[in-house]
Amino acid sequence: MYRAEYTRTTWKLRLGLSALVIVTLWLSSGWWTSAIARSLVCDASLAPSDAILVENLDSDYFAFERASGLRRAGLAARVLVPVATNARTPMPNEVAVGTVELMARVAHLGPIEIVPIQEVEPIALNAARDVLRFLERERIRSVLVVAPLFRSRRSALVYTATLGQAGLTVTCEPARGPQGVETWTQTWHGIQNVAEQWLKLQYYRLYVLPFRLDGSRTETRGTATAWAPTVDAPTSP
Repeated sequence: MYRAEYTRTTWKLRLGLSALVIVTLWLSSGWWTSAIARSLVCDASLAPSDAILVENLDSDYFAFERASGLRRAGLAARVLVPVATNARTPMPNEVAVGTVELMARVAHLGPIEIVPIQEVEPIALNAARDVLRFLERERIRSVLVVAPLFRSRRSALVYTATLGQAGLTVTCEPARGPQGVETWTQTWHGIQNVAEQWLKLQYYRLYVLPFRLDGSRTETRGTATAWAPTVDAPTSP
């Protein structure tokens, strides 16, 4: 005869453990929520550069505002703004160009240069390749990337990987808006934004950059980077 012993937890114990976990997370939320947010923000490393690159895949006015301050501080004379091309032509989307010009004008940014990019998955990586071709043609050897706060680490990783391979110097400056490292949990939009950027960061860090960095495009639509005129966005008196 064999005798087996089983230990079963009671519903009271399970309820107590669940309550303990919830209380612990709640009491320590100030620490772990800030840690999550900080992991999405690039390390600011301001240095004089040949150009400022305003990250524009997710249009954010605060990136233009920060770029304006950096230009006035003498960090760079040229400001480049990537803009997606139309679906069937190599020309930048007119609505997107108008939006960019408006934000530059409101931010008192001054003249900007439009860099056409193609929206081909993975979009951030292929956009960086289009930007690289423009920089090489213009003989630009260093750029200061200004990106939205919670997107900035991913942007820094992508541009450092692509431009750095070609010998260009990349520095990063996060553009801070109403959602901060300490306050993003106060609104549902902030929670959604941080969750989305965290998932995308892991996707690029674990898959795109290790396995797609040296690959070729899966799709092309002409030579979008062949056109990059200067767009004057006059400042207010």
